[in-house]
Amino acid sequence: MTIARHHTGPRMSQMVIHGGTIYLAGQVADNANADILVQTQEVLDKVDALLAEAGSDKSKILTAQIWLANISHFQQMNTIWDAWVSEGNAPARACLESRLATPDYLVEVGIIAAL
Repeated sequence: MTIARHHTGPRMSQMVIHGGTIYLAGQVADNANADILVQTQEVLDKVDALLAEAGSDKSKILTAQIWLANISHFQQMNTIWDAWVSEGNAPARACLESRLATPDYLVEVGIIAAL
C-alpha cells in the first residue's frame, strides 16, 4: 500500500494518508497570543483545510485527541468544538490537560479520519 506524506519537514509530516485513512499531526493555532476561543477556531480551520486537501471532511473524522494547556478551558473550547463538529458524526474523542510545546499554545488537536 502507498503511504503519502504531505507538508513534510525534517521532524514530521502534517498529514499522512495510508489505506484510506488520514492521520493529522497535532494542530496548533498560528496566533499563539490569542485566547482559547480563537486558538480553538484556528486549529479547527486547519483541520478542515487539511481534510479538504486529502479529499475528506470533518464528517469522516474517526477519532480526535485534544490537549489543553489548562483544563479550565474545557468549557470554552467545547463551545467552539460543539458548533464545529458535524451533526450526527461526532468522533470518538479524548481531551486531556497537558503541557504543550510552548506556554503560548492553549490547545492542540490530533485527528484520524477516513477518506
